[in-house]
Amino acid sequence: MRSEEQRTYAAVIVAGGTGTRAGLPVAKQYAAMGGTTMLGLAVTRMRAASADPIVVVIPEGEEPTARVAIGACDGLLFATGGRTRQESVRAGLELLCELAPRWVLIHDAARPDLPGEVVTRLLGALDDAAGAIPVLPVADSMISTEGDMRGAMLDRESLRRVQTPQAFHFDAILAAHRRWTGGAVAGDDAEVLAQAGGRVALVAGDPRLRKLTWREDFTEANMNRPADAAPAFRMGSGYDVHRLVPGDGIWLCGVHVRHDRALSGHSDADVALHALTDAILGAAAAGDIGQHFPPTDPQWRGAASHRFLTHAVGLARECGYRLANADVTIICERPKIGPHCDAMRARLAELVGVEIGVISVKATTTERLGFTGRGEGIAAQASVLVTRC
Repeated sequence: MRSEEQRTYAAVIVAGGTGTRAGLPVAKQYAAMGGTTMLGLAVTRMRAASADPIVVVIPEGEEPTARVAIGACDGLLFATGGRTRQESVRAGLELLCELAPRWVLIHDAARPDLPGEVVTRLLGALDDAAGAIPVLPVADSMISTEGDMRGAMLDRESLRRVQTPQAFHFDAILAAHRRWTGGAVAGDDAEVLAQAGGRVALVAGDPRLRKLTWREDFTEANMNRPADAAPAFRMGSGYDVHRLVPGDGIWLCGVHVRHDRALSGHSDADVALHALTDAILGAAAAGDIGQHFPPTDPQWRGAASHRFLTHAVGLARECGYRLANADVTIICERPKIGPHCDAMRARLAELVGVEIGVISVKATTTERLGFTGRGEGIAAQASVLVTRC
């Protein structure tokens, strides 16, 4: 398992649209989309990326409607929005004050199809900046509409399209909102932070994050797009290593193998289950095992690693995917894995709820080379294919 500090973050999703520009009979965040609603999809995607809690900012009195639009979901909080988006964001941030998350993502329900890899890039950028925003290059020529056309052409190479979610250190963005003096309406939350002196990093955005605003955005094809556009298959890979120490046996693929050594780790150190868990999380673009089960958290000390695996399978299902097949390779000199492969395959199939025929477990050595060859540790790698449910 990774030993890096847990990346805990909350999210604020602003959902105060009226649908006026879209010409819809309902507020656009409640429009049907991909088997749910725009708001429901935005929350599902944010939850799949491990945000907890999620604050949904809505107009006054609309919590019952919003709950129906979202469906069953734990860890939700609701805040009443203000007259402007900026006031609504601040209301969401103030609600999180007592929880004081390290980071917060601020997102618009009008951009419901959130790729998990964008979240990963945003959180990574917060190591060196107070805020981070996803951007895309500008393909078209750009002009200024002020005055005549003379000198109005803008250099598109220096321009970027800004998207949400935008990521921030929570204390920095809350303080910036409280100190804002730039007028009644800010362009976005990055502008609020920048005015307060905070550095904002740019990361690559994604076309899937386009904002749905106008009538033509709400065609039948577009409203079915997130579910239909999701790839039919996704792949993931995982790798893990644990040190061998004196002991009385090893857990591998959820099976206890008798041995004169044991694997050292914060949990039960099942190196094969850890690799498989990371592979499934990777296929779902849902982070890694250390993010969900940090070794700094005492509740996971000595924990059975099958809990990590079933959690990853559940997250993949929330993203609309189920396991198609898995291939696990255990790398060690001892113990001999061959006699236990069938039991390991059966245990994995039971844990993830598939037929044993789609589970492969095999072993190899490194011809006595490296740390595994010297008997200092055991490594495992896993590859998975997930298919759309």
